[in-house]
Amino acid sequence: MEYNFREIEKRWQKFWKNHNIFYTKKNIKYPKYYILNMFPYPSGSGLHIGHCLGYIASDIYARYKRIEGYNVLNPIGFDSFGLPAEQYAIQTGKHPSDTTKKNIEQYKKQINKLGLSFDWSRELCTSDPNYYRWTQWMFIQIFHSWYDKNSEKAKSINILIEEFNKNGNLLINASSSYPDKFNSITWKKFSPIKKESILLNYRLAYLSKEYINWCPYLGTVLANDEIQNEKSKRGGYPIYKKKMLQWHIRISAYVERLLKGLKLIECSKSLKDIQYNWIGKIKGASIFLELLYPLKKIKKIEFFIDRPEMIFGISFVILSIDHNFSKKITISSYKKNVQKYFYRETKKLQKKSTISGVFTGNYVLHPFIKKKIPIYISNNNFFSIDKTTNSFIGIPGHEKYSEKFAKIFNLEIISVSIPNNKNNLCEGHNEICINSYFLNGLNFKEAKNKVIQLLKKKNIGSQKNSYRLRDAVFSRQRYWGEPIPVFFKNKKPQTIPIEKLPIFLPKIDNYYPKNGKSPLYRIKNWAWDEKNMKIVSNKLINHKSIFPMETNTMPSWAGSSWYFLRYMDVNNNLFFLDKKKENYWKNIDLYLGGSEHSTGHLIYARFWHKFLKDRGWVTTEEPFKRILNQGMILSNSAIILKIIGKKIFVSYELKKNYKNFLFQEIYVDISLINHKNQLNINKFKQWRPEFSNAKFLVKEKIFFCKRKLEKMSKSKYNIITPDYIHKKYGSDIFRLHEMFLGPITKTKHWDEEKINGIKKFLNKFWRLFYDHGVLKVNDLTPTLEELKILHYTIKKLKEKIQFFSFHTSISDLMILVNKLTILKCNKKKILKKLIKLMAPFAPHISEELWNKLGEKKSIIFSNIPNFNKKYLIKKTITYPIMFNGKLKFQETFQSNLTIESIKKKILKKPKIQLYFKKKNIKKIIIIPNKIINILF
Repeated sequence: MEYNFREIEKRWQKFWKNHNIFYTKKNIKYPKYYILNMFPYPSGSGLHIGHCLGYIASDIYARYKRIEGYNVLNPIGFDSFGLPAEQYAIQTGKHPSDTTKKNIEQYKKQINKLGLSFDWSRELCTSDPNYYRWTQWMFIQIFHSWYDKNSEKAKSINILIEEFNKNGNLLINASSSYPDKFNSITWKKFSPIKKESILLNYRLAYLSKEYINWCPYLGTVLANDEIQNEKSKRGGYPIYKKKMLQWHIRISAYVERLLKGLKLIECSKSLKDIQYNWIGKIKGASIFLELLYPLKKIKKIEFFIDRPEMIFGISFVILSIDHNFSKKITISSYKKNVQKYFYRETKKLQKKSTISGVFTGNYVLHPFIKKKIPIYISNNNFFSIDKTTNSFIGIPGHEKYSEKFAKIFNLEIISVSIPNNKNNLCEGHNEICINSYFLNGLNFKEAKNKVIQLLKKKNIGSQKNSYRLRDAVFSRQRYWGEPIPVFFKNKKPQTIPIEKLPIFLPKIDNYYPKNGKSPLYRIKNWAWDEKNMKIVSNKLINHKSIFPMETNTMPSWAGSSWYFLRYMDVNNNLFFLDKKKENYWKNIDLYLGGSEHSTGHLIYARFWHKFLKDRGWVTTEEPFKRILNQGMILSNSAIILKIIGKKIFVSYELKKNYKNFLFQEIYVDISLINHKNQLNINKFKQWRPEFSNAKFLVKEKIFFCKRKLEKMSKSKYNIITPDYIHKKYGSDIFRLHEMFLGPITKTKHWDEEKINGIKKFLNKFWRLFYDHGVLKVNDLTPTLEELKILHYTIKKLKEKIQFFSFHTSISDLMILVNKLTILKCNKKKILKKLIKLMAPFAPHISEELWNKLGEKKSIIFSNIPNFNKKYLIKKTITYPIMFNGKLKFQETFQSNLTIESIKKKILKKPKIQLYFKKKNIKKIIIIPNKIINILF
């Protein structure tokens, strides 16, 4: 008789909710454990089974840690600002807050059906003003901070102003874009507007006009992590280069701390490699090259060279189109060409095309041999443009894209060599041996150091590190995001008083951005009355007491960079986090989610946390102690063939009969395909009405499609929802099946056919307790055999769950249930411990059986069973016997025998005596409990 999963799961989900079973409070009696899922975005399509993988895994671990005796924090909330909701609003006219609320309700229903032990009392939402009030507060703190390189921390801007009043910036070592030096006397003579302009070069949040990634279709700027294959991740729309005034966060100040902090995080090597590569540290040298045709204020240009020892191989240099000097240093006769190039490059798609560039007519001089080196401007992604200098040094003899560029523009290609390093030569190129200059007999490392010393001596360069990571573009020309709490006085940004936060996002009717401006630009009441400290009509702007407000909004990563802190103290209206609660919960002990968050989100969250630590609001350097990325679950997509230009579809096995036609592959919803890969044509026509009159070429009235195993995606219509699985099998079976597919960190193929094996296992588990609907558990004393197999499994699970080996843990539970079934064990002392082992994996059926055995409290409040060593001692050990490393046979010995005793017994074995009758034994090697190797 099968157990009634629908009735049981409904009952216990209601019980958990009504009794607040998963409510967490600070409890110093128990050690804390903070488990966190990466922030979910509540999309309209809801959860699919790929999303569920991480939630189920974290829930198993949370439940296990609770019964281990930990006070577990396992919260959930929603990353609800962002492009998807706004794009939907543009298409439908529905307000993003309405669709977001509806989507969240759907998510919560799906999550609760899975039996996930989230503490819903801590639920938060980034679009809730009670939350984004503190995001705005944090932006204001970032704006009013600067980064002191000497102490390696952010400090209040007031400290910097005090220093300017005392000594100017002469003693300041800051992360700043301000190039000039001034003393205190000069500082005091500056006008308030000039002072604010200077301070903006030091602030951690600053305005800057630069070329950015512009997506016209989405109507907004995108950060690098929002782009994939030169297109927007959201929608796959083309990206262009555009120069715009944007808010930036000076995240580059934290690069070294972001690198060092990775040592404090326990995670996979691949995740650390992703972070290292994203930051992209390169050791080299800064070098100032003299212009052949200088201007009054521009006599030298800074470059970064990653291989200073190759300095004699330079044959050209490149300035990026967003370099401050790129137009200024161009010779008049070349300005037309440069302008044409600029126009063409900023209008075309931001993608890797053919290598391009334009000559400026100007040159820099080689620092050692006074050779003229041509300056080009290029907007090409092939080159590793240094992010701080916006320039590139071309050494075509040793870099393939430099070589291609040199060939296109007919430039010299030089191979630099050092004696004893001939393997570095590029065949067919001119060779210059640096032995003929001043690096006689040095290897490349020594030559590199020597060149850096010479650059220092000539006062034209020094050792320097370059980083791929750039300051983060912070503003978005969109509606659905946090308003930036800034107004503009004398065209300079001023922050809105903290006591007036939050600045509410106003309701609007038209969500579409226009001409690179946010929809908030059209708001009639979006001006700041400084005197009365309130938002007023734009008509009242007089630039004396009433000023225009910032119309751009924050990126979605603003709210998702600190949500894990708010979970610790979600109902605090006085501050974003109470210090006592932060001291108790501190780091996230386990952070679990998809690898797609391994770049942008993780960098931003770590930076944000370090900033809060610098200013004294949190105590830990890193927010996450351990990060685990779950693998993907793949699903078979369904693809049908359509003849291009015609409304004719061809059954897949007939493709070879139509070789003269070109085909277009169209994804089809997998619900329209049966298990034999056959398309239901009538349902397809209903799903895609534009093909209702299409012709379908088939054989024997059957239309076959192609199946392709790939990531679940709404665009590929291959999503399998947990609702369908839950309804058919129940949540416990679904949970076990997802975990049994394979290692949590590996990519897995969804296979519904194998779910029946899990179903049989859970029914077998149920039948240990029930026989034809009658509870059959007794109070008899367990046998030694029963105790041995139970305690062996307890030990194995304790080891495996710590390493998230859930698939093998389930396998061990299956073996235990099978053995107990064979032994017809229905003893309470065995089965109660079995329920505890099963509870993290299948909580509903475990709660039911726990209750039926007379327990009134939830099983979540019980303790994990401990194994007893006395039941794990083996009486005999079977050794493989090897002759000179080759396996011959096996022999069994008593486990309490010493090595010397085993050796004596070996020599008495008839098999061994027969084999070595004519041979002498040289040595017997015994590895306890493993092997015996006899050498002769």
